Amino acid sequence: MLKKHLTIIAAGLFLATLALPAQAQEVKRDDMPMPTVNQDTLMKFVKELSSETYQGRLAGTKGYNRAARYAKNVLKTYGLEQIDEMPFAVECNEVENAKFNVYRHGDKERRVFTLGNEFCCAGVTGRGYVDAQMVFCGYGIDDKDFDEYKYVDVKGKIAIVLTGVPEWLGLPQSVASHYTTLRDKARTAEKHGAIGMLAVNVSPTCPSYEVQARTYCGELPHLGTFPMLQITLDCAREIMADQVKPLDSAIAYMQRDREVQSFSLVKWAEIDVNAIYNPTARTTNVYGLLRGSDKYMAEEYIVIGASLDGSGMQGETCLFPGADINASGVAAVLETARLLSKADYRPRRSVLFVLFSGGEQQFAGSRRFVELYPQLGKAEAFINVQNIGYGDSVTVLGGVKYPTLEGIVFDRDTVTGRLNVVRNGEPQGVRGDARAFDAAKIPSVVITTTRGMHHNHTTTDVWENIDRRILTISSQLVTETVAELGDGLYQGRNRRWLQPQK
Repeated sequence: MLKKHLTIIAAGLFLATLALPAQAQEVKRDDMPMPTVNQDTLMKFVKELSSETYQGRLAGTKGYNRAARYAKNVLKTYGLEQIDEMPFAVECNEVENAKFNVYRHGDKERRVFTLGNEFCCAGVTGRGYVDAQMVFCGYGIDDKDFDEYKYVDVKGKIAIVLTGVPEWLGLPQSVASHYTTLRDKARTAEKHGAIGMLAVNVSPTCPSYEVQARTYCGELPHLGTFPMLQITLDCAREIMADQVKPLDSAIAYMQRDREVQSFSLVKWAEIDVNAIYNPTARTTNVYGLLRGSDKYMAEEYIVIGASLDGSGMQGETCLFPGADINASGVAAVLETARLLSKADYRPRRSVLFVLFSGGEQQFAGSRRFVELYPQLGKAEAFINVQNIGYGDSVTVLGGVKYPTLEGIVFDRDTVTGRLNVVRNGEPQGVRGDARAFDAAKIPSVVITTTRGMHHNHTTTDVWENIDRRILTISSQLVTETVAELGDGLYQGRNRRWLQPQK
């Protein structure tokens, strides 16, 4: 008899639970703790993607395609829907080997520089062999008000130029834009008869001893037989130490006097580059959809994405692992997918996880995705994750334009008390892959780190240099932000779910 009464009571409690208003059930769900990221899982993703297996993940190469398959298989294990690829074409240049030697004309002894240690090739270097005298040409500018080719002869020679265009020069933007990329400088040098170019990396974000890749080198056309090397600042200092002017002196005189400091060296360089160029190499975005748990809100999307590609590998010694840029961001996306796909944490809104190719080529993949993905009109917000494995703090870009979305991120940080996220008041708004979504009027922010550029695009961007603490707490912030956007009352563009639909 007692057993019968207990059965009746249990059944009644079960029916009562079913009869609870939806709001009461939601309160119980909202009281649940946020999912917690696993540091070991994050590091597993970073180690895997930055290994030699994927050869730096250069878009358009077999290494990148292997990385895309790996990420796709990971998403499949989480039970996501619509896991697919979005192929498109990119410019791809694979450097098989490169040689760079310097010597005094007539001497047999040569200073042999090491690929990956003291120099690397520009992303779209031409192939070929040159052996010629070197000429220092400043920033490689030939404007009528500052012509660095006017008093030197570079015909049949190798031009040495500095990267970038200095602000102190005061060139109008319309003029300066012609000399900003390595291809721009190479075209200018070739126009004056040069047969090759050495670009000295003077970027303040790169140490003087570090090789730094530049995958994107400017717009077409491709200079197929014009070798372009990037040399470290220390390498250039060594080459010019015993010349008419040492490198630092030449730069100082230019800045002080605003006068051209071009001159010929009494040294020759031997450059040999073997590169395979493909203007339409195949690459692909990878994405997967986590269907929302709410009948109405599932028709709206929160998008989270990161660039999967990197700077690749040159020869057998020059690997750009890309652990921080951007295996760290990819790890956060995959870990968020793992956690939110669990039944207890599945958001009410749908979440679209995207890994873009072409991030190193003006973010071609995100632009392609926004152009082609059919349901993007239902996207309420885009969270972009970039470089969260190194730095001293976390910041949010895009908050000036999208303060409500930024507020969600800061609210999560206030709740956790882990990060003390730095507010960023940059007026230009979003960067990177978020630009394409912003252009499509989808509220977008970028979660990244401050002062975390030390290993950007260098051979030292290895998993051993990842700061596990900042990777973990940044990823936790990413996961909680996406969970809050998917489950909370945030309104990006649509309000359909507030009204019962027939």
